[in-house]
Amino acid sequence: MGPRQRVAARVLLIDEHDRVLLFRGLDPAEPDIRYWFTPGGGLDDGESFAEAAARELREETGLRVPLSEIGEPVHDDVTFFSFDGVKYRQEQRFYVVRARRFEVSTAGFDDYEADSIDHHHWWSVAELEQTDDAFYPPDLVAVLKRLGISPC
Repeated sequence: MGPRQRVAARVLLIDEHDRVLLFRGLDPAEPDIRYWFTPGGGLDDGESFAEAAARELREETGLRVPLSEIGEPVHDDVTFFSFDGVKYRQEQRFYVVRARRFEVSTAGFDDYEADSIDHHHWWSVAELEQTDDAFYPPDLVAVLKRLGISPC
């Protein structure tokens, strides 16, 4: 049996200092392995990618963004990963949302998120270039630079 197919919308949430918000998570099946990733998640039935991006941003950060501010996707990729013993093939679209830095609220996390996400951090491109921590997508630095995000 092949991997479970999934589609997702992800958000590159960038503050006024060109820092991107990432969450630190773990796979319950392998809790010693930590990694950083962007806000976002799977599409609900009948939901567009942009609608999912706005909903996920609200649920995972507390930030409410009108659909008109989501814009067009800036990056697409396909990723393969395992989570809680299930293998996935995920097609995902990334959107940029700019916002002044705010206090992130994870009150909208579902049970899986609450159990598998333990931290968030606003990362500069320079910090991402220097860290040994795993982050996704793996080409995040290149994507941010292509979008004109400065390394400071």
